[in-house]
Amino acid sequence: MRYEELTIEGRNAVLEAFRAGKTIDRLFVLDGCQDGPVRTIVREAKKHDTIITFTAKERLDQMSETGHHQGVIAYAAAYEYAEVSEILEAAKKKGEPPFLFLLDGIEDPHNLGAIIRTANLAGAHGVIIPKRRAAGLTATVARTSAGALNYTPVAKVTNLASTIEELKKEGLWFVCADMGGESMYRLNLTGPIGLVIGNEGEGVSRLVKEKCDMTASIPMKGDIDSLNASVAAGVLAYEIVRQRLNG
Repeated sequence: MRYEELTIEGRNAVLEAFRAGKTIDRLFVLDGCQDGPVRTIVREAKKHDTIITFTAKERLDQMSETGHHQGVIAYAAAYEYAEVSEILEAAKKKGEPPFLFLLDGIEDPHNLGAIIRTANLAGAHGVIIPKRRAAGLTATVARTSAGALNYTPVAKVTNLASTIEELKKEGLWFVCADMGGESMYRLNLTGPIGLVIGNEGEGVSRLVKEKCDMTASIPMKGDIDSLNASVAAGVLAYEIVRQRLNG
């Protein structure tokens, strides 16, 4: 199966895409370009929390499919995003307590795709990602998910901490992956739960961590101190699966 993300090139086309409400996951802008139209595009991108990368002309030339990028190239989402309410509804239809993945700033599209794949296989009802500083649903994510993106809904929210607060009102508990947390084997991870996985380098942000009910660590027996984000997500997810099966 082939996945296509929409590449939009040229100042007018990119600006119109923003104004038409398309989900633009990433914007590439010619470094040092400060003229009016480009500044307007950058302003629109910031308004929509789009990831902006300032880059050299050579890089834009390599990325360009038309040869007429005019200093701006945008990547629109390859897949439609779901609403958080739709994810909860999916759990309800299955008669299962909600099981969600919440990803705090996962920037590597390969990690995001691998986590969506794991979420699907672990029986999670959906994945929630933030708009800012995070990979979106690009073609790379779709490919790495090995088809899981066709079945596992992904919602994109403005504020992860606020979303956690809202979901708590729906009865969910939240466990945050953290090396300084309680061993995952000592925690009760049954019932309606959200698994929070942090950024590859910095982990879960302070604001999001403060909203979580528990912090869980994975026992480490080796000489280095951390796992790749997608591997950590898999290990913790399957402890949740184990407890659900035994519960």
